[in-house]
Amino acid sequence: MPEIFDPSTRTSYLAYQFAQSVGLRLEKALRPTELSLAQHNALVQVALSEGISSAEIARRSGMTAQSMGAAVTSLVERGLIVRGPHPTSRRIVNLHPTESGLALAERSQAAIEVCNAEIFGIFSEEDQDLLTGLLRRLVADCNPDALHLRRRPAEDGPAGDRPAARLGPQGDREQI
Repeated sequence: MPEIFDPSTRTSYLAYQFAQSVGLRLEKALRPTELSLAQHNALVQVALSEGISSAEIARRSGMTAQSMGAAVTSLVERGLIVRGPHPTSRRIVNLHPTESGLALAERSQAAIEVCNAEIFGIFSEEDQDLLTGLLRRLVADCNPDALHLRRRPAEDGPAGDRPAARLGPQGDREQI
């Protein structure tokens, strides 16, 4: 008979439970802004990387293109972002924040910061730095596009055209 392990002794189980809990807390913190977590992520990424495409936001967020497309459409309908043509490709649509979108991104980030302080306040500053470093290493391995969000995607070209890279021990992007 196979041995069945208690899942609470497994790191992946704990990471999943923690991620679920954090997601729920973030969604609750964002309610006053009338943004979902996906919409908040899209809005912030458009603000950081003006001209980004919905597909690139989806890759960075670890979401399907369809789910991110719905979030982006909602933001466009609310006048928080606008769609524009890509300079070299008719298939890619660039996204740009509006002034009201930038203001809401700032307000939603403030709500997220309060939530972060509540969640991670149980740790010392040193432990928070350690945890952040460990999480960055994990994300760099699992979804490197989720890091270093402040860049101009139009200059990078499609994701497949960028040289492969990873984060080094200091969090710097290194070519592979």
